[in-house]
Amino acid sequence: MTIRSLKSVEELHDAGLIGRQSLESLRPVADRYAVAVTPAMVKLIDPSDSKDPIGLQFIPSDAELVQTPQERADPISDEAHSPVHGVVHRYPDRVLLKAVHICPVYCRFCFRREMVGPQGNGTLTPQELSAALDYIRDHDEIWEVILTGGDPLVLSPRRLSAIMDGLKSISHVKIIRFHTRVPVVDPDRIDAELVDALKSSGKTTYVALHANHPRELTTEARAACARMIDAGIAMVSQSVLLKGINDDPSVLAELMRAFVEMRVKPYYLHHPDLAPGTSHFRLDIEEGQRIVAALRGRISGLCQPTYVLDLPGGHGKAVIGQNAASKHADGCYTVSDFNGNDHLYP
Repeated sequence: MTIRSLKSVEELHDAGLIGRQSLESLRPVADRYAVAVTPAMVKLIDPSDSKDPIGLQFIPSDAELVQTPQERADPISDEAHSPVHGVVHRYPDRVLLKAVHICPVYCRFCFRREMVGPQGNGTLTPQELSAALDYIRDHDEIWEVILTGGDPLVLSPRRLSAIMDGLKSISHVKIIRFHTRVPVVDPDRIDAELVDALKSSGKTTYVALHANHPRELTTEARAACARMIDAGIAMVSQSVLLKGINDDPSVLAELMRAFVEMRVKPYYLHHPDLAPGTSHFRLDIEEGQRIVAALRGRISGLCQPTYVLDLPGGHGKAVIGQNAASKHADGCYTVSDFNGNDHLYP
């Protein structure tokens, strides 16, 4: 029997991933936040384990209906830095190009959860994409374009090629980076046609792979990454430090070693953002610092990610390794952004 993606709590129930009682309590969660679990992830989830690290990432929880005062719909202020629809220009030399707001899976901790999904911001129209490319063309300080969303690799090779063709003619753009979960959650999608589309601009292409637990890096996921790397596409990793999923130095060490074995360079370890309904995933920054510090000496320098916080208010990423964030008596932190300005973090 062919397994298909599960896109409702009813389908999760029919697949045996949630019980009847959970079905009723989770309907309000699914009404607010998109649900999708691919066959590759369904096969990894242990339905008998309520603390399964794969299940916790993708199966809704009624904890998502609890919103703290600090949480916000746009936790890193993408919209405030969006000069045209689909473009975020926060840093001088690079922009995000959000061509699509659909994902193959919907992570329960997603920081853009108010914007993605079937009811989200959708896919850029040809006119909107043209305006976005015009903005990039008109700003010669832009050296790198990062395709994100949503997951850009849900687009067909034809549509990806069209975007790459648009970027190909912009001489000051040298690097094109894709942020994706597809090689992990839908590895068969990474075929020769898609790989060719990723390379079609002739520019240097990077793919940043999002994975949070070593069990996600299956034989199929590793083969999908190898198909890109063997074709000359460089890969880096990004992970989110999540309570109950990977907040353990031994789990993180296994994950980072696996990345390196796959020829994927560990890049960012994100502190969870202040997205609504995600407080049950967030650790204290000091606890995160202790976990990251425990990796030093435990694993090779090749395996060390950079622990970062995307500052609320759109001030960019701050490295929050030891001594990079100071705690106040009231429980708040002072964190410095990339310009050297200090910001309070709750």
